[in-house]
Amino acid sequence: MVVQQHRRRGGAFAVAAAVLGVVATSGCSGGPGAAADDRPGGGQVDEVLRAADALVTSGSARARTSMETATGGTRVTIRGEGGYDFRRRMGQLTVVLPKDPAGEDEHRPVTELLTPGSLYMKNRGAGVPADKWVRIDTTTLADGNLVTGGATDPLAAAELLRSARDVIYVGDERLAGEKVRHYRGNADIAQAALVAEPHARASLAAAAKGFAKDSVPFDAYLDEQGRLRKVRHRFSFTNENGTVAVTSTTLLYDFGTPVTVRLPDQRDIYAGRIRA
Repeated sequence: MVVQQHRRRGGAFAVAAAVLGVVATSGCSGGPGAAADDRPGGGQVDEVLRAADALVTSGSARARTSMETATGGTRVTIRGEGGYDFRRRMGQLTVVLPKDPAGEDEHRPVTELLTPGSLYMKNRGAGVPADKWVRIDTTTLADGNLVTGGATDPLAAAELLRSARDVIYVGDERLAGEKVRHYRGNADIAQAALVAEPHARASLAAAAKGFAKDSVPFDAYLDEQGRLRKVRHRFSFTNENGTVAVTSTTLLYDFGTPVTVRLPDQRDIYAGRIRA
């Protein structure tokens, strides 16, 4: 497995859990499958390249996310649930944080609004009043918000697949009772920043500068309409505590379900100092 070393210029980059206020202690190849273009009919790799387009055509969907970090034998999992409007390129997730290692009470769920170039968070903690939002410019983040928010933006996850290479067809599987085609390969962040739709390019370009290696192994599951039903990306980066492995999974379902995202008023956005 090709891993991605993630470094921040000018200082260590914090794992997603730490950004959200949780303190953690302490080209894929092989396996079954053949080159995707070798399947009868050929060209199935194009399905992976067009996965983001198929999502936009679908309009909207419900979403579940999971982000697992592993470092020094300790694993932390952050889960999210919500919906995404792919045509408006906006989504809302409720992200549930685990108990911190000190055994304190569970953190309040964090509400996240995902938009091109911006991440809004409520109940972020770190000295931010409970009734205020924090806005983060994702184009300034060393990872372009691929891991910072504790969930990978579902549309950004699909945009990464526009750079898919070394794709193999693993086989047909069942996901939530429906037939899906399972593909495996590697995405390239720098290439994705060039070929992605305009709304995603700036954030992916920031990620391409922040990661020492651009290759990101993935598993993608597409249904009969070419819609991305599940995608798993495997990132890794280094900080002062060593190597941190991050597995980000997005599950999409109930396509066509209306998703309403209302951005906060400017007066509701916190402008004060945020504790580290």
